[in-house]
Amino acid sequence: MTPKLTQKIIPAALLLLLSACVSIPVDNDVLPQRDLARVELAANIRLARTGWPPALWWTRYDDPQLNGLVEQALHDNPSMQSAAARFASARAALQSSTSEEGVSIDFNGAMNRQRYSANGFFPPPIGGAYYTETTPQIVATYNFDWWGKHKAQIGAALGEVNARLAENAGTEQALVAAVAQSYYSIQGLWARLANLQQVLALQDQLVQDKAKRIAHGVATSDTERTAEVELGNTRQQVTRLETQLAREREALRALIGGDAQALNNLQQRPVPAATPALPDKLGMDLLARRPDLQAARWRVEASLDRIEADKAQFYPDINLTGFVGNDVISFDSLLKYPSRTVFLGGTLQLPLFESGRLKAQLAGARSQRNEIIADYNQSVISAIREVAQEGASLQGLQKEIDEQMISTNASKALLGSARARYQRGLADHASLLSAELALDRQIDMALQLKNQQIQNEIALVKALGGGYTAPLQTPAAAPDAITTK
Repeated sequence: MTPKLTQKIIPAALLLLLSACVSIPVDNDVLPQRDLARVELAANIRLARTGWPPALWWTRYDDPQLNGLVEQALHDNPSMQSAAARFASARAALQSSTSEEGVSIDFNGAMNRQRYSANGFFPPPIGGAYYTETTPQIVATYNFDWWGKHKAQIGAALGEVNARLAENAGTEQALVAAVAQSYYSIQGLWARLANLQQVLALQDQLVQDKAKRIAHGVATSDTERTAEVELGNTRQQVTRLETQLAREREALRALIGGDAQALNNLQQRPVPAATPALPDKLGMDLLARRPDLQAARWRVEASLDRIEADKAQFYPDINLTGFVGNDVISFDSLLKYPSRTVFLGGTLQLPLFESGRLKAQLAGARSQRNEIIADYNQSVISAIREVAQEGASLQGLQKEIDEQMISTNASKALLGSARARYQRGLADHASLLSAELALDRQIDMALQLKNQQIQNEIALVKALGGGYTAPLQTPAAAPDAITTK
């Protein structure tokens, strides 16, 4: 074969091999993502103002006890520690990916003792003698990221870091919401128990009044038995509430990671009135507050980068390696200039017979991307449903509260009338006690609705992400310590 013919064949063969390497399957099955910018609440759910909720939303209740419980929960709850550990693992993976980029410099040292054969390649005096060979080297390697493989791998690792950061914030917001709901459940139960104690006192007086009237022959025993049944029912209700209170205290104790004495100093405080202050339109600016949507979005971004990294494996991989050092068989010559060794070389790797494996790997990455996009789309749907349901619940509760307030005012008017008639001798004591009992029952209903309203408001805060905002992690900023809001 002539040199000219060889010069033509070799480049043609290389081009043919290169063209075989870049045969990447076409991606025809990309699952579309839902657009947050087009998300809106139903027209009949009307909210109030933009910019709600703030990041530290629980502080607006102005309750030092709640603030202290939240702080303790964020510090001591195992779920926060677990979330921080997962974030640290993702950050370490990012550092590992980043470290593979650029120049790598290592020092290699080797020493061995060897007897060379007297009948081998080396003649005497080397052959038949023992020598100690010492080789210190400084080795430098540079990987040319021609096709963006390392860049895509770093992007995928960075996406996972940001996803974990968002998950950390989601864990935090869920924990804070659970603490606030548990705390106000306890406060609501205390308020109801205090009111029921007044009901018990009134019912006990009513039983005694019935007994006196029976003794004077102006009432039957059935009226006394009826009053005793109502008294027993109220005592059962008190017992149920005390059981609920004990369970709720243990739930709150677990949330804050406290010991047996953690809630001993908890004091009764009035449940605040819920003041829903929500935007009149739900769009991307609000749903972007949700940590779960942020985490899902970053996982989509990471999956896209992983696909790019897998696609880059179809192309040639070119590396450059060099080293400088000394190689001697006698320590006397270790630092002498003639003992130096220098090497510079490159490697070219072409995936000729791995296309089946690479295609399967790329197909798996694309399928995983579609799975992640589907999870993201489901998260968007769930977010809309949660916000809509909690918003509708708050609106419905407000209507119930308005109707209940009418009933309470009517009971107050009846009590005023009964008291006036009793003072003028136009009504007996039993009528006055019955009017007072009716008002206390209305108060109990009002306390239940008020507690339900604050519970729904907190749930809505959680559904909107609690005002979550998190700085995006970059390769330079990722190693910084995570902080808790």
